[in-house]
Amino acid sequence: MVFTTSSAFLKALSNAGITHVFVNWGSDHPALLEDLQRQRIDGDGETLPSFVTCPNEMVALSAAQGYAQVTGRPAAVIVHVDVGTQALAGAVHNVDRGRTPVLIYAGASASTSRNELKGTRNEWIMWVQDIPDQSAIVRQYMRHTIQIDTGKNMGQVVNRALQISSSEPKGPVYLWARREVMEEELPSNLFESITSQIKHPPLPITRSGLSPNDTRKIAEALIAAKHPLIITSHAGRNVHAVAPLVALSGLLAIPIFVTCPSALNVPFTHPYFVGMTYHNPGGSSEAFKVHLHKADVVLVIDSDLPWLPLFHEPKDDAHVFILDAGDPLKVNIGNSDITLHSGIELLCKADAETALQQIMDALHERLNESDVSNQVDQVVKIRGQELKEEHNKWVARLDLAENVGSGEGNNVAAPSHITVPHLMSALRSVINKSVNPLKTLFINESISNFGFVWEHIRAEVPGSVFTSGGSSLGYALAASAGAYIGEEVITKAQGNSNKHDLIVAVVGDGSYMFGVPSSAYWVARRYQTPFLTIILNNGGWKSPKFSMLGVHPDGHGSRSLSGEQLGVGFRFNDEVDPDYAQIAVAATSGWAWGKRVGTRARPGERVKLNEAFEELKSVLEEAVSMVVVERRCAIVDVVLDAL
Repeated sequence: MVFTTSSAFLKALSNAGITHVFVNWGSDHPALLEDLQRQRIDGDGETLPSFVTCPNEMVALSAAQGYAQVTGRPAAVIVHVDVGTQALAGAVHNVDRGRTPVLIYAGASASTSRNELKGTRNEWIMWVQDIPDQSAIVRQYMRHTIQIDTGKNMGQVVNRALQISSSEPKGPVYLWARREVMEEELPSNLFESITSQIKHPPLPITRSGLSPNDTRKIAEALIAAKHPLIITSHAGRNVHAVAPLVALSGLLAIPIFVTCPSALNVPFTHPYFVGMTYHNPGGSSEAFKVHLHKADVVLVIDSDLPWLPLFHEPKDDAHVFILDAGDPLKVNIGNSDITLHSGIELLCKADAETALQQIMDALHERLNESDVSNQVDQVVKIRGQELKEEHNKWVARLDLAENVGSGEGNNVAAPSHITVPHLMSALRSVINKSVNPLKTLFINESISNFGFVWEHIRAEVPGSVFTSGGSSLGYALAASAGAYIGEEVITKAQGNSNKHDLIVAVVGDGSYMFGVPSSAYWVARRYQTPFLTIILNNGGWKSPKFSMLGVHPDGHGSRSLSGEQLGVGFRFNDEVDPDYAQIAVAATSGWAWGKRVGTRARPGERVKLNEAFEELKSVLEEAVSMVVVERRCAIVDVVLDAL
């Protein structure tokens, strides 16, 4: 039996805990394809790891991100030389910013051209694909890059890469090798020796906590605070950090504000959860500004942008404590002055779960002292009641926005079209009737509607909502398929109790097109990963228009009549949009189900909202049934007001 470097690579991945590899094959992979077929012949058609073919590279990496987000384990991706590395596109940015552990491998052109070694150049493309520094394409996004030079130390190479990828700040690693190296033959005894070096996933760096002095300092500041505030963005990436975060908030009646979230950090019904913001004007951002400006103690836990300096920041004499599991200084962000605020007293590299439990222990110790307890109790009671009232007012505002026939707030005219709050209300209602709402996973890539979707999902369970954590669009469709595969892995290992009943991707029409739906839904059918997609169809790219108006509110662009005139619209004319759902239907030969719902009112007309809302609910019921009962993908294209 012949073993090669490729054999050792695949075996090392499997031994290290990699269950799935998302692949896009090329001319640099003959030895890998050959070894996989050897495995199938020797292993009753199975391979280790399992392979998921992806017709597009960004789809492959986005699927790997979804897999890693739900499992907490690294996934692997294999792509083709320099061009496949480039075709990973913005997903590279997402796994970097989202701190998602992924091992990426790319082959490279052979270095020999006259048959000196097996795998030598034998196709014209191998000259044009040989670039001076292949890993430079992605190096600034990677935690680690390395060229594989031989199969004889493969265990060490793979183990080290995964160890780095899984340590804070988690993120992608990039390995590459020339074609002859992957064809290198290894004696069977050497193959067994190499692969036996890895018998379990490599240990990452132990999560760090706070020093005793820092713990006491934070605890004392929170006890003395009149207006404390907790800010977080992604503490919930570790689902076990949510409980101590809620406990800390509850113990001292500390308001929690979530900024730019990429995971569920606090249950919606927590009475001291007072809002979330992407720092856009209006809505909850105004409440955030009030809290931030009056806060005398600010505890920031895992947030890349706790405030936006142009609009608001803590007062100069506030006591500010910043905790981050991997990068409190944001050294991977080119320019940021958040950590230079004059009120910052501590910058700590500390795991949220660990640090929060330490702070809780210190608080309990101090509150056991009668004089401290008496001092704090009345303050906490009064503050807690005020926060409950604020939380209830926030919920009431959301309820009003969801009420068909109501506007976003009091004395606001009713909208003339279905809105995102209407849609999310209908979706929640249908989900509540069809499945266990606590076992629904949302993948949110709604972009210009991020805030609306986050608020109106009203999610409760840690690990039930994710975004990419970055700003490159096109993540959600493939991430949903990858999440489904990841949940099957967890179910197999731990039982059915942890699997979601329904996965829902909420995307804008722009995000949908960036997500390469022809490839993403092909993957979904091929590997039977049914999920529901909700397209927020506002007729194009709304975010660039918002950005323009933010800088030029009264400029020429503010007077453009349509998105098409401005160059950000997708409609062919006022009445014709792309038929987004049918892209998925075509890509799956009719397996996916899709339907458009809603219309845009002509100038001077109004949509009959009650009728439109009932039609929306009916279509959503049909769509959820398609996913849950028939096990097919369903796509609902919801027509909103055009940008």
